[in-house]
Amino acid sequence: MIIQDIDKGRPFDWGKTSEDYAKYRDIYPQEFYEYILQLGLCKDGQRILDIGTGTGVLPRNMYKYGAKWTGTDIADNQIRQAKELSEEAGMKIDFFTSRAEEVSFPDNTFDVITACQCIWYFDHDITAPNFARMLKSKGKFLILYMGWLPYEDPIAGKSEEIILKHNPNWTAYGDTVHPVWVPEQYLRYFDLLSQEQFRVDIPFTKEGWHGRMRACRGVGASMSPKQLDAWNKDHMEMLQKEASENFMVKHYISIAELQVKE
Repeated sequence: MIIQDIDKGRPFDWGKTSEDYAKYRDIYPQEFYEYILQLGLCKDGQRILDIGTGTGVLPRNMYKYGAKWTGTDIADNQIRQAKELSEEAGMKIDFFTSRAEEVSFPDNTFDVITACQCIWYFDHDITAPNFARMLKSKGKFLILYMGWLPYEDPIAGKSEEIILKHNPNWTAYGDTVHPVWVPEQYLRYFDLLSQEQFRVDIPFTKEGWHGRMRACRGVGASMSPKQLDAWNKDHMEMLQKEASENFMVKHYISIAELQVKE
């Protein structure tokens, strides 16, 4: 994938991170899922479409609440992992590979569409009307995000410095608590009902944080093998020096709830 406004146009491929993604990125805390449930969403027989599902983290973690999930992702390796993990857990979730812009179901199919950690990768001129079309009357679109806080958390800050050392084109650094981005195209078809941000501390081991960082866009999805080897060495040396075996990393969660216009 190449997007000129992301990483200065440097290509990235989420399929290269699939194994790490499956192992190390299932890290959303229960507060994240509870917030969605408190909105009355993703439960009790509702039909949900998860765009950019990755390894199916959102459908798999919320499956027990009774919704009927479908997940799509552009990376076939990610979808293979999602299918394997859901089948191992005995979950009946439909996963298939597709670009977000090419996902197509009949009008009024879904109660909710979710987009977690992926809103900036879509062609919104295409996806905004298409999502609205596929949703039922008063259907909801949730834009979901969780990010670490490098200016507040020293481990997160040092990890970003090491990524930038080996991949100076990476542009996803320097995050602060702020509302998740709602592209203007969606406001033509949806009403913005709510936006909220809240802080969370996420537990990690050294291996877990190293794997989480390797699974990010600026590392495993875009570095050459030589760059990745050098990053692995520098990042593990930093963790051995700076981190205990078990530690917390400061994050925040940001969620926007939209509803199809009447």
